[in-house]
Amino acid sequence: MTTPLEAAEPAAAQAAGPADERPTHRGTLRYALSKVGGALFSIAMVIVGTFFVFRLLPGDPVRNLAQGRNMTPAQLDMERARLGLDKPLIDQFFDFVGKTLRLDLGMSYEYKRPVLDLIGERLGPTVLLAGTGVAIAVTLGIWQGTRAGWRHGSRFDRFSTGTSLVLWSVPTFWLGLLLLMVFGVGIGPIPGLFPTRGIQSVDAPDGFAYILDVASHMVLPCATLVAVVYAQYLLVMRSSLLEEVSQDYVTVARAKGLRDDEVRRRHAVPNALLPTVTLVFMRIGFVVGGAVTVEYIYSWPGLGMLFNEAISVPDFTLMQGTFMLITVAVILMNTLADVVYHFLDPRVRSA
Repeated sequence: MTTPLEAAEPAAAQAAGPADERPTHRGTLRYALSKVGGALFSIAMVIVGTFFVFRLLPGDPVRNLAQGRNMTPAQLDMERARLGLDKPLIDQFFDFVGKTLRLDLGMSYEYKRPVLDLIGERLGPTVLLAGTGVAIAVTLGIWQGTRAGWRHGSRFDRFSTGTSLVLWSVPTFWLGLLLLMVFGVGIGPIPGLFPTRGIQSVDAPDGFAYILDVASHMVLPCATLVAVVYAQYLLVMRSSLLEEVSQDYVTVARAKGLRDDEVRRRHAVPNALLPTVTLVFMRIGFVVGGAVTVEYIYSWPGLGMLFNEAISVPDFTLMQGTFMLITVAVILMNTLADVVYHFLDPRVRSA
C-alpha cells in the first residue's frame, strides 16, 4: 500500500526539477558574462597601452618621411600639423580613442591610405599562410601526441618528443634562414627546390597553375611555421593522455574487454583533448597576426610584413592598427575558448 508520503515524492521531484536547472543556467550565463566583461576590459587596456607604447619608440616619423627631400623647419611643422602630431599628447590620445571606437584606424603616414584598407589587403595572405600552418600543426601535433602518450617510453615517443623539443627551441628566424638557404637558394651544384620570396611568381599563370604556383611559394614559410609550433600541441596532448591513462575509467574499460584502440579512441582521447582546446583557440587568434618573423624572412605580403614596414618608418597609425587587430583577435579567441571549455568539461561547470 502506498503511503501519502511516498505518493508525494514523485510530484516533489518533478516540481524541484526546473528549479534545480535554473541555478545551472544562471551560473553559465554569469560565467559567460564575466568572461565577456574581462575581454572588454582587456581590449580597453590594449587601446590605452597601444597609444602610449608606440609613442615611446625612438625616431621622429615626420623627419623620417622627409628623408631625401629638402624640407624647411616650417614645412616640417606643417606636416606635423597635418598628421595631428603638433597637438598635446592627451589630445592626441582622446582623438585616437574616439576614432578607434568608430572603427577609424586613421591614415597611414607612409602609404597615405586608410589603415583599415591596408589591413584588409594584407589579411588574406596572412590567413592563408598562418591558417594553413596552424591546421597542419594541430593535426600533426595531436596525432603524434596521442601515439606518444599512449605508447609512453617507446621509440616513437622518444623520437617524436625529442625532435619536437629541438625544433621548438630553435629560433624561428634561424630555422627560416636555414630552410631558405638549403631548399630555396640551394647549396653548391644542388639547385633550390622552392621559391624564396613573395606569394606568387612575377609571371604567375592563371587557373589551376596559379594555385600550384602559390602553393609552391607557401612550402618553405609554412614548413618553418609548422616546425616551430606543432611541438606545443604534441607535448600538451601527450601530457594530457598520460594523465587519462592512469584514470580508473580506462582500467574499467579495459576490464570489460574493450580493445586498446577502442579505449583510446572512445574514452581516453576525447578527455585528453580538453586541455588542447584552449591552446588551439589561442593559435587561431594568432592566425590574424600571422608569424611576423616568418613573413619577414620570406617577404610574404601579410600583416606581419606590414607591421615590420610600419616599425621601420615609424608609422604610428599603421603600427597601432595592426597591433590592435592582432591583440584583439587573441583576446576574443581566448574568451571563446573559456566559454567553449565551460560547455565541454563538466568539471568546470561544477566548479
